[in-house]
Amino acid sequence: MGRKELENTMIEWLGIEMITATPDLIEAKMPVDHRTHQPAGLLHGGASVALAETVASLGTYLNIDRTTQTAVGLEINANHIRSAREGYVFASATPIHRGRSTFVWEIRIVDEEKRLVCISRCTVAVVPLNPEKHKLASPSQKD
Repeated sequence: MGRKELENTMIEWLGIEMITATPDLIEAKMPVDHRTHQPAGLLHGGASVALAETVASLGTYLNIDRTTQTAVGLEINANHIRSAREGYVFASATPIHRGRSTFVWEIRIVDEEKRLVCISRCTVAVVPLNPEKHKLASPSQKD
């Protein structure tokens, strides 16, 4: 997945940057700033979940036939262990299960001192890619 594909997405908006992207390990970092804060000035749990699903989905994407399949989040859970106020958080995703139709990933999110901020498990579905049925609508198109 190239930079162009990430433009105008939540990944870009949250400032998520990939560090390592292999079929066995995905690592990324995300800033803890105005984009990812909740009103109390802490890292928003939803931002952590978005980071977790991003690395799990990318990991699945790297394990499938991208000419005929795509990866979409199916289920995610997250336990928020520690808060963060500033700096970066780092996600590390490793596969627990690699099936034909689903992948399950464990994602650990830590702060700059390597303290656990969030632990997550994400199930990603592998679905057929049909270019005609899966075209993204442009913002000007209406249902």
